Amino acid sequence: MNDALVRRITAISGVLIGTTIVLSIPLYFMYQGPPPAWNVLTRNLINLLTCAGLIVFVSGFAHAVRRADAAYEWPASVIYGAGMLFTAMALVSVSLEAGTVFGAPDGTLDPTVDGLLADGNVLIHGSIKRLLSAIFLLACSYAGSRTRLIPGWLAVAAYLIAVFNLFFVPSLYFGKDATQFYSAIGWGNTALCASFLVYWMLAVSIVWMRRAR
Repeated sequence: MNDALVRRITAISGVLIGTTIVLSIPLYFMYQGPPPAWNVLTRNLINLLTCAGLIVFVSGFAHAVRRADAAYEWPASVIYGAGMLFTAMALVSVSLEAGTVFGAPDGTLDPTVDGLLADGNVLIHGSIKRLLSAIFLLACSYAGSRTRLIPGWLAVAAYLIAVFNLFFVPSLYFGKDATQFYSAIGWGNTALCASFLVYWMLAVSIVWMRRAR
């Protein structure tokens, strides 16, 4: 497949990721207390589309690195491995949330905080994703800057976001109060920090689209 076409598809997938994230966010704040089943299943369906976009973006970025310079085959493999593991964890999280709804279709449980499945999701939303994000971004920063796939400012941004993600890895020691900034599933961990990865992917997508023109 033509390299320019691969980059274009990768960029489109980055836009898809950003769009689906924006669409899903309001669904998490529509209800105080346990949401109805349709709400949870709808946001899970949207999250599945996000994961589809992640698969394409990660594989496309790794492919671009390999094609740009064969000397960076190993960083490309790290990008691919960390990105795919991140996506796999996201899919497990979606499945666990949906499982709570299937177990309590009357809407008595909030899959983000209630039940054993919610507890099993805590590290996935927090420390696990933060660690995988950091590995992914550090590899992207290193390989992307040296192959000139991304401009210097995006490489620096990836490095800084990776360090910020690493800062939240030890948050598993600080409980699971979602209202706290620094907890295993706190808003600073799972919302603020996680959002920067999406912003970075969107920025890469915009840069590649502009280059294609």
